[in-house]
Amino acid sequence: MKLNIAVLPGDGIGPEVTSQAIKVLKAIALEFNHTFLFKEAPVGAIAIDEKNNPLPDSTLDLCKSSDAILFGAIGHPKYDNDPSAKIRPEQGLLKLRKELGLYANVRPVKAYDTLLDKSPLKREIVSGTDISIYRELTGGIYFGEKQLSDDGDTASDLCEYSRYEIERIAQMAFKTAQSRRKKVTLVDKANVLETSRLWRKVVTELAPNYPDVTLDFLFVDNAAMQMILNPKQFDVILTENLFGDVISDEASVIGGSIGLLASASLGDRYAMFEPIHGSYPQATGKGIANPVASILSAAMLLEHFELFDEAELIKTGVEKSLKLNITTPDLNSVYDNITTSKVGDFIADFISNPNDTNINFNNIHLGQSTII
Repeated sequence: MKLNIAVLPGDGIGPEVTSQAIKVLKAIALEFNHTFLFKEAPVGAIAIDEKNNPLPDSTLDLCKSSDAILFGAIGHPKYDNDPSAKIRPEQGLLKLRKELGLYANVRPVKAYDTLLDKSPLKREIVSGTDISIYRELTGGIYFGEKQLSDDGDTASDLCEYSRYEIERIAQMAFKTAQSRRKKVTLVDKANVLETSRLWRKVVTELAPNYPDVTLDFLFVDNAAMQMILNPKQFDVILTENLFGDVISDEASVIGGSIGLLASASLGDRYAMFEPIHGSYPQATGKGIANPVASILSAAMLLEHFELFDEAELIKTGVEKSLKLNITTPDLNSVYDNITTSKVGDFIADFISNPNDTNINFNNIHLGQSTII
C-alpha cells in the first residue's frame, strides 16, 4: 500500500515523539513492502512564529491532499501563560478539526499488566481496564457562539448540537462495541442540559439497530467518579465534546502515564492521529519524552487502512519494550540511559527482528543502535 502522510510535529516535544512514530512506520513499510511518503508542515506556536498563523493555508492544503495526518503536540508557555493572546496555538488545532470535519475523537485506554504498579490507583482496580472513548469533536460549547458584554463583566458560551451530529458518532460507537464487549455507555448531563436530553433521545432511538449491544447511561459527574472506582466496567464510552475532553484526560492516568495514550480524530473523508499529551515544553530536547503514545497513534493509523497485522506488530513491540523496561523516565525505575530515541530504535528494530529482541535489548542498553 502507498500512503501519503502529512506530518505536523507542532511544538515542544511534538517533533521528538513524532520522529519516533515515523521511524516505526518506516520499519513497517520495509517489512511489509509498503510505501509511506512523509511531508512535514508547521502548526501551532511554531507556525505563529513563522507565519503569524497557527494553521497556515499551506498546512491545511497539505492535510487535504494527504491520505492521513500524523500530529505531534501544540502549545508554548508564552501563550499558555497569556490567556488574553489574540492568536493562540490551539486555534490551529480547532480549525483543523473543523475544516477537515474530524468529528469523532477515539481514545483507547488500556492498563498494561506490566505497568499496573505505576498507576496511582490500586492494582485490583485498574487491572483489566480496556476502554474506547468516543468523543464528539466539532460541536458543542467549544464551537458555539461566544459573547462578552460591553463592560466585560458577563460572558456566555453556547452549547449546541443537532441530531445529525449526534447520530454519526453514535453509529461509530455502536459499531465499535459490536467488535468489543458489546456495551456502550452514554455520558451526559440529561438531568440539567437540553443538549444532553437530545443526546439521550437520539442515542436511545438508534440503539435498536444494534440489538447485540447494551446501552446504559451515566451523568458525567457520576461517570467521573466511576472511572476511579471501577474503570473496567466500561467498554465503549460515548459523549459530547466538553465531557469527552474531561473524561478522557481523567482516564489517561489509569495506565500510569499520559505518554502511553494514542488517539484518532476521524471524519467521513480525513483522519488524523496524535498522542493525547500536550507539548510538555519543560522536557523539550532532553530526550525524556515518552514516544509510545505517538507510536501507538501510528498503529491506529495503520488500523484505519485495515493494515491490522502491521498495527498488531507495533503493539507487540510496545508491550515488549514495556516488559523489558525500555521506557523513558516517566515509567522507568530500572535504567537511567533510555532516551526517547532509544525507545523508538528498540520498537523499530523489534519490527524487523522480533525473534532477536533480547539481543537488541542489550545493544540498546549499552547505548548502541541496531538500526543501520
